Amino acid sequence: MALSKQTSNASPKYFSDQFDDEDVLYVFHRHPIVMRKGLVFGLFGPLVGIIPAAVKPELGFTVFFGGLAAGFILGFLLFAPSWISWHFSVFIVTNQRFIQINQKGLFSRAVADLGLSQIQSVNYEVTGLQETLLGFGTIKMQTYVGDLVIHDVHHPNKIQKKILNILRTEGITTGDYPGIRSQEQTHEEA
Repeated sequence: MALSKQTSNASPKYFSDQFDDEDVLYVFHRHPIVMRKGLVFGLFGPLVGIIPAAVKPELGFTVFFGGLAAGFILGFLLFAPSWISWHFSVFIVTNQRFIQINQKGLFSRAVADLGLSQIQSVNYEVTGLQETLLGFGTIKMQTYVGDLVIHDVHHPNKIQKKILNILRTEGITTGDYPGIRSQEQTHEEA
């Protein structure tokens, strides 16, 4: 009985790699614009489905609507991998780390795990007419390991602010190098 009480008090797990003592603070996706290529190909499905009835109108409405239905199924199959890649590619900020999960189609997944204390700076960039009008851009995180660049993020200014607030709340100051104490820490010890 004591074991069941402990598990009921534990925080819920939102993803499979979450640690027991880890809390999810923020989750975000890329902008839906990343699905544009799949959407364009998916829209060709119904068009291809009605070609037989368009070329030979005497085939009748049965062939037209049958081809249209088959075209919608084809369009869905062409669009599905783009949607799956968008939906299952997530960025998770916990109280301990930043996790980037990139899903490519059905059978390819890449996970990058970065401790919050390794983040030096978080910047964003919005360039061009399309990014400005549709409200997406790029977030660049400089870390001790290298740069982490996240393209096509919806409202990058809001996400950057949220990540910086989380870092500040967790007591992490961006810009400090490991092993180098800030002036405040040096004065407090003296």
